[in-house]
Amino acid sequence: MRKIDKKQADAYFRTRTTLVTIYLLIGFSASFGVVMFAEELSGFSVNGMPFHYFMGAQGAVLTFIILLFVNAIVNDRIDKKFGLDQDLENKK
Repeated sequence: MRKIDKKQADAYFRTRTTLVTIYLLIGFSASFGVVMFAEELSGFSVNGMPFHYFMGAQGAVLTFIILLFVNAIVNDRIDKKFGLDQDLENKK
């Protein structure tokens, strides 16, 4: 991995930290947030199940899997933006 200057490293770290915080908030909302508001969310259904039950049974897992793919794609783009992608290093 090549060395980068401090300003660029700080911007990279700030961007990655912000994204991790966003992903954690989404994960918290998908798992605990739905449980906290289960009574209010039971008013509509997904696949014939009340929404809070669907999220507990399948929705939270699907949300986490989608977050994994989104994280991988976004991190690749951030690495390219800051010139830290591995494709560039493998070509040398």
